[in-house]
Amino acid sequence: MNVTVLRQRLKPWMLPIAMLGGILFHNFIDAISFIAPYLIFVMLLITFCKVRPSEFRLTALSGRLLAVQVAGGLAVYFMCLPLGADIAEGAFICVFCPTATAAPVITGMLGGSVPRLATFSIVSNVAVAILAPVFFTMMGSGSHFTFIESVTMIATHVVPLIILPLFTAFALLRFMPKVHGAIASRQGLSFYIWAVSLFIVVGRAVSFVMSEPAGMIPEMLLLAGLSLVVCCLQFYIGRRIGRACGDKIAGAQGLGQKNTVLAIWMALTYLHPIASVAPAAYVAWQNTINSAQLYFKAKRDAQGKNF
Repeated sequence: MNVTVLRQRLKPWMLPIAMLGGILFHNFIDAISFIAPYLIFVMLLITFCKVRPSEFRLTALSGRLLAVQVAGGLAVYFMCLPLGADIAEGAFICVFCPTATAAPVITGMLGGSVPRLATFSIVSNVAVAILAPVFFTMMGSGSHFTFIESVTMIATHVVPLIILPLFTAFALLRFMPKVHGAIASRQGLSFYIWAVSLFIVVGRAVSFVMSEPAGMIPEMLLLAGLSLVVCCLQFYIGRRIGRACGDKIAGAQGLGQKNTVLAIWMALTYLHPIASVAPAAYVAWQNTINSAQLYFKAKRDAQGKNF
């Protein structure tokens, strides 16, 4: 068996392995958790190098998915607010969180349009960079600061993490096209970097959950249950929007597959830490769906080759 075949067979199992590793080795995650923002930066840079500035435009698909991401996130937040601010924040971050940087990779593996989803990934991440400081401040993050101070404080951490890779990609295209081309041709790397990131963030989330008192278990179960409902709804709504726009796979992955690495980091950093249980559970739900889709796609392809 050559390396290529082995890699293709392992790919559907990489995400479950990363999650399981994070659960088993959560006690050792603190030693390497500091690299999570750098991994996010690299994943975004690789994705952004896939799309040229001329392709950066808001299509009908991008516009509709973005509307659900932003307006849907706020709607879910206010609907869940009677259950508690922590619950509402957890549900909100699962919707408002941008598209996963590995989503174009999964979309390509499933037969969808990579350029379409890569473009929406940029739109989705830029929207979060602009709106997250305002939304987080309204939800009470940095409440001991003034509104402007809080927005500025959060923006200085979130915006560079998301915007800087975009400008870096465009700068490389302009001044170092060979380097840009080399990065753009290695989109598959983002998938494996994402797996390492999952290992870290799942480990951090598990460590946090295990440190909570037993009395928090009902709230954590509620957050996990809500994230399952939100996950299934986003894949379903995204598929419906995508079908109307000519690419149901891009629509489903664009709305349903979230950058949970960024979501957990933002929840632990700017929201109530318990809210991170929702995106942590979302990791399991979305990757169960992704693994199942990849498995059945591989099975269909194998059956097709046998005829």
